Amino acid sequence: MTKTMKMNGSHVILSFVCLVLGFMLAFSYQLTKKETANRQLERQWNKEYEYRQQLIEQQEQNQKLQAELFKKQQRVREMEKELASEERVYFNLVEDAERLRMYLGKVKVKGKGVEVMLSDASYIPSEANATNYIVHEQHVFQVVNELLIAGASAISINGQRLSHRSYIVCNGPVIEIDGMQHPAPFVIQAIGDPNVLIPALTIAGGVKDQLTSDHIVVDIVEKSEITMEPLMQK
Repeated sequence: MTKTMKMNGSHVILSFVCLVLGFMLAFSYQLTKKETANRQLERQWNKEYEYRQQLIEQQEQNQKLQAELFKKQQRVREMEKELASEERVYFNLVEDAERLRMYLGKVKVKGKGVEVMLSDASYIPSEANATNYIVHEQHVFQVVNELLIAGASAISINGQRLSHRSYIVCNGPVIEIDGMQHPAPFVIQAIGDPNVLIPALTIAGGVKDQLTSDHIVVDIVEKSEITMEPLMQK
């Protein structure tokens, strides 16, 4: 019996030890599991934090690049405006130079315009002075000046183109233009806007009426195209 009691006591102690050991193992397992979960959670949080920091840095970098891009785009727009302004200036200079060459008669010109023919009176009374019924240089001057005022870019008389230094003088029944003589009728051609040139000549009390009162026959015709060769250089 004593032996049986000893065995039972040993079993109790062994069971208690096993119970304690099992509890310790279970506690250790739970603790290890919890620590592992905490470490995983910490690693995950660290990664998320790192990703957030990288994202923030990337966003800041993007903002800097965006601001730099805006500055460069603004500079490009400013340069485009400067180039456009310079291009316009150069274009105006070229246009002015071409217009000056045209006025000086250095280039061939072509365009629409008007043709004005001045003819002597078809009837001269026997008792009248014939010189009062023929075209004189002042009549030609009147037409030329009015055409220039109205914006004509080039003018010719009987095919001879006028320059800024041209002169017109009367020499008996003919007129002399830059040393070349031309008889009547005098055909004056002008390149310009016919809608401006013709009204300038035909306005009431204007050049046409004045010439008609001087017994000059005036014919004005609109031309769709007039060509004038450059002046011969002396």
